[in-house]
Amino acid sequence: MGAQTLFKRIASKIQTWKSEQRIAVTARAVAAKAHPQGRPVVFFNASARLGYLSQNAAFSLLASWGLRLAGVRIVHFVCKRGMSRCVLGTNPDDPGQLPPCGACLAQSRRLYAHADVRWFEYGEDAQVAASLDGLNLAGLEEFSANDLPLGELVLPGLRWALRRHHLAEDEPTRFLYRQYILSALHVGREFEQFLDEVDPQAVVLFNGIMYPEATARWIARQRGLRAITHEVALLPFSAFFTVGQATAYPMELPADFQLTAGQNQQLDRYLEGRFQGRFSMAGIQFWPEMQELDASFLAKAAGFKKIVAVFTNVIFDTSQEHANTLFPHMFAWLDEVLKLIKAHPETLFVIRAHPDEMRPGTRKQSRESVGSWVQASGVERLPNVIFVDSGEYLSSYALIQRAHFVMVYNSSIGLEASILNKPVLCAGAARYTPYKTVFYPGSAAEYIRLAGDVLNAEKVKQPAAFVAEARRVLYFQLFHTALPFDDYLHAHSRMGYVHLKSFPPEALLPEISPALRAIHSGVVNGEPFLV
Repeated sequence: MGAQTLFKRIASKIQTWKSEQRIAVTARAVAAKAHPQGRPVVFFNASARLGYLSQNAAFSLLASWGLRLAGVRIVHFVCKRGMSRCVLGTNPDDPGQLPPCGACLAQSRRLYAHADVRWFEYGEDAQVAASLDGLNLAGLEEFSANDLPLGELVLPGLRWALRRHHLAEDEPTRFLYRQYILSALHVGREFEQFLDEVDPQAVVLFNGIMYPEATARWIARQRGLRAITHEVALLPFSAFFTVGQATAYPMELPADFQLTAGQNQQLDRYLEGRFQGRFSMAGIQFWPEMQELDASFLAKAAGFKKIVAVFTNVIFDTSQEHANTLFPHMFAWLDEVLKLIKAHPETLFVIRAHPDEMRPGTRKQSRESVGSWVQASGVERLPNVIFVDSGEYLSSYALIQRAHFVMVYNSSIGLEASILNKPVLCAGAARYTPYKTVFYPGSAAEYIRLAGDVLNAEKVKQPAAFVAEARRVLYFQLFHTALPFDDYLHAHSRMGYVHLKSFPPEALLPEISPALRAIHSGVVNGEPFLV
């Protein structure tokens, strides 16, 4: 180990120790100053972190502290070795490996010190376990028990854990599917009893897609309880809270909302940073550098009448649960794009893999990638195709500027391309498709027909209304739905994790914090979660 690496590790451990001390001090101060009353609000967050503090775990903790200080009773439903296999604790190379419960429990005890906590432990239902034996993947997907659609509830988390959409029909995959189902069933039973005991006014959950929280959300909604979910938002250290599905990022944009001159300037400053690669999402810096189009690219492009930029997404991303509307999945869309590529040899298609698809230095690397589809389909061997893999830092924005039009599945680049005055043909539901920002057909057949028409057109005109609406939508997402927590958090040396800053507990009061004010009004009064 080199001296520099050793120094970084020591510095990281010191920062972690300081953050843990701040958590302990703040937890004691909140408990001393809080005077909660009334029906409680439940917080459940079993899939956002293990031994380190992620952004979503921090958002949950800070929100619970702020609500307690505002007089709201908070009860945490917390895992105490409560699942046979959990999503974050799954090793895709060894599904039989047990989750790291020791480190997770130690972190839970730190985070929920001096709080009202209900722990739950695992217990397997032998009868249900026996009924799962021998089922294939299709049978497991359709499996239900105790009125819970368990196979359906755990499937998105299973795909996420295994980093793929199409699951292998093999025993390791079926084993993990069974364990997730048994664990979801147990979580559901424990959560039912817990709700009977505490009679909450609302439930606040991370994400709502991973199976523990998905099961809790399903049960809460069956009871008529408000189930609030949260995810990371577009700005650094910002959160998105909603009574809908947080991973779909639903929002209600007021019809009369228009950007002022100052707001337009604010948006332009943000976009300038994006176009230069200066942005992160969930603590991940996607672009360590950004390369312009080089001479070889330009020389090849000169031999074609037009360029079409094709932007993909990460197949196991939790947004895909909502995106698959026109097509059953992203690769089905790419198969149709391949037919268009073959039918239009005069057009250069540049297929851009999402930069987060093969995240370096982590296990979060896709096992079913666009790169593998490119190899299997033979598309890269076609003379009118350039494939840009996830590890190549070609500027997507320089590519958009030269494109005849842009094709996306559901990536946020579609909204930015529309703002850049390029027509965008979107194939999956995205956070911006409820608004007239891009071309979003009503069916796969209509999509394919429209794509052919656009490819055959000499020029495609971008409706001016799309640009104005795209700017309106992006601004509202950035500066109204993204709740800022940057006063309380700073980045951990481990990618995607955070440390707590030093601040007095009073900084979490709704009258002080815009984020906590929005959360308080949203949780207690049912208002939109907006700043």
